[in-house]
Amino acid sequence: MMLYPAAPEAATRFLKFVNASPTPFHAVHNAAIRLESVGFKKIREKDEWEKELVPGGKYYFTRNQAALVAFTLPQKWKQGAGLSIVATHVDSPNLKVRPISKRTKQGYLQVGVETYGGGIWHSWLDRDLSIAGRVVISQGNGSFQSKLVKIDQPILRVPTLAIHLDRGVNDNLKFNQETEFVPILGLLEGQLNATKSEDKEKFPERPKVASSVQENHHPQLLQLLAGELSVAPEEIHDFELSLYDTQPSVLGGINNEFVFSPRLDNLVSSFCAVEAIAESVQANYFPTLEGNVNCIALFNHEEIGSVSTTGAESTLIPFLLSRLSPTPATHSRSVSQSFLISADMGHAVHPNYTSKHEEKHRPVMNGGIAIKTNAKQRYASDAIGSFIVKQLVERKGGKVQEFEVRNDMPCGSTVGPMLSKLGIRTVDVGNPMLSMHSIRETAGSHDIQHAIDLFQSFFEGFVALDKELTVD
Repeated sequence: MMLYPAAPEAATRFLKFVNASPTPFHAVHNAAIRLESVGFKKIREKDEWEKELVPGGKYYFTRNQAALVAFTLPQKWKQGAGLSIVATHVDSPNLKVRPISKRTKQGYLQVGVETYGGGIWHSWLDRDLSIAGRVVISQGNGSFQSKLVKIDQPILRVPTLAIHLDRGVNDNLKFNQETEFVPILGLLEGQLNATKSEDKEKFPERPKVASSVQENHHPQLLQLLAGELSVAPEEIHDFELSLYDTQPSVLGGINNEFVFSPRLDNLVSSFCAVEAIAESVQANYFPTLEGNVNCIALFNHEEIGSVSTTGAESTLIPFLLSRLSPTPATHSRSVSQSFLISADMGHAVHPNYTSKHEEKHRPVMNGGIAIKTNAKQRYASDAIGSFIVKQLVERKGGKVQEFEVRNDMPCGSTVGPMLSKLGIRTVDVGNPMLSMHSIRETAGSHDIQHAIDLFQSFFEGFVALDKELTVD
């Protein structure tokens, strides 16, 4: 039997996180569980929690189940302190169930879906898919509650057309995302051929309700959701569901040097941010921290522009700044002392497409974090931000890589530039990966610990480093 090298411990923990987080709602929920396990207290934006803050305190809040902000106060905290922020996003390209999803064609039960983000959609073909998200259900007392759901069994599939019916498929794969990208849920004849008694048992008549949900989706789908939530189908009033690949995330490569997984972009960065701040409150240095408030922000909707109540262009960070430093003077001082690391996955050099990278900027997996720069400010990094990251990484004995795109290629972006508009100094970084936006991506298993180390070093040492740097 071949013995594989031991897997990096941080990568093994990440597998559990990503497998349990098929949607942003689940990622935020699991992040909250991790934070609470080390003593973080949940606060709510609608409450006057400013009166409850104490130096040395650990707090977090969520918004709409889809974004999370956590922060720790230094022992001598006072208004006007800066924020040391690690910002990430928890959404990934996927297929979302349409508000009216019921489809039937040629004896098949199908589910209408909408594409979200810039996915490599052909990678979703012939995959074992299921659904996850949140469901609004009615309570016995007449109130309503949003509950998370994750169906673990494969129930959906987008089948490809046999090569015998499309001989040119290997030369030019094209498909219509509206008409040829509709998943199948089952066979209609299974319902039509059932006896009346079986039919009543499987699909009992439902009372008429005001909600149109019961009429807009296949009863089989609603039955499945209801069973998972232990409610009656008529108690389901709305939902927000995404499709996901049921194949688990795993370690791979001859030396376990890779992670093969969906949603690496950007749950790797989000996991590392949560781990770093969770570990920081248990570190020896935490009781003696001075200066800045350490903070992480997990945003939603980055893949579609970040313009939402839970995206990076929302009020999440501005409101936190204003509540921690409410006067114009303290707010201005806070911004001037703040620094933000925008962490989003980056592009590793591809051995089969090396020409797609600028010759001197070819990051490799497991080679350390990459600093992203772009003269057109698609990334917010500059010389000062790059200097700070390099110093922080070197203090942990790590390595830094550089990434820039070619002049003849377009450049992506992330949350860094829009958050830098707040006046906060910002740098964009990311772990190199392959197959970004595919349903199955590849990253370096050792780079997960590299990112945690950078964020830990940031929380521990930024204030002291900033004092050594003079920039007017």
